[in-house]
Amino acid sequence: MPDTPDAILDTVDTAAHTAPDVASDTAAVDRIDAAIARIEAAITARARSGDALAKRHAALKARMAEAVAALDDVITRGSTN
Repeated sequence: MPDTPDAILDTVDTAAHTAPDVASDTAAVDRIDAAIARIEAAITARARSGDALAKRHAALKARMAEAVAALDDVITRGSTN
């Protein structure tokens, strides 16, 4: 029998190579799960940050509206004198 890759693979006991393959697959799945958890945490943090930014924007917009209204009052009072 020639020593071709197929012939060599045919003689290898596949049961001896199953455990490392399973461990490797488990480690890969664990890394994928960890990556998914990091992505989900980043999404949550970004959503919270976006919510906080939206609240700050709304507060600033309200304060600016009050300031413009106050300026309008000053201008209106100044133009009647």
